[in-house]
Amino acid sequence: MQFTAMIANFIYSILGGILTLLFMYLGYKWFDKFTDFNTSNELAKDNRAVGLVVMGIFIGVGVAIGLVIGLGLN
Repeated sequence: MQFTAMIANFIYSILGGILTLLFMYLGYKWFDKFTDFNTSNELAKDNRAVGLVVMGIFIGVGVAIGLVIGLGLN
């Protein structure tokens, strides 16, 4: 019984990690779509303001999804 719960939590964590990466990617693409500049080009030009916004997107989505995963574990 304990081993089954451990395996279920492990699978839940792996799927949660994949979903987190997916939502981070979608957040980046959403930001890129709704701004009037190309985010990749601005990051290549060392635009730190864009870098900070992208960092905020990644941290925010990561924390939010991480809390959902953490609260869902037994």
